Amino acid sequence: MPRTLLVLAAVSGMLLVILGAFGAHTLEARLPPGHMIWWQKAVHYQGLHTLALLGCGLLGLHYPSRALSIAGWSFLAGILLFSGSLYILALTGVRSLGMVTPLGGVAFIAGWFALALAAWRLPR
Repeated sequence: MPRTLLVLAAVSGMLLVILGAFGAHTLEARLPPGHMIWWQKAVHYQGLHTLALLGCGLLGLHYPSRALSIAGWSFLAGILLFSGSLYILALTGVRSLGMVTPLGGVAFIAGWFALALAAWRLPR
């Protein structure tokens, strides 16, 4: 499982750079300012949680656990739901997609809780 999480973190990091550059160099002049804020928020949260996903993978190399696996998959779900919905919202303006965003936030919270649990269970 750690290898899968590390690969997913690397792919997310690569996409993060691509999407950030796309937003800064292509979309900024084309999207309304409010939409650009959504795009930037998506990039920001994807970046933070890509690092968390990377941390889960690295920690899992030495201390594999179910809680770490849950944390990693929760971070990935949060990236897809939270950031993904904001990317689409920024591009389309379809506000009903905003109903998906909080589900991604819940996944992020679950990921941080599971990571805390995994860390608590580490050997002393």
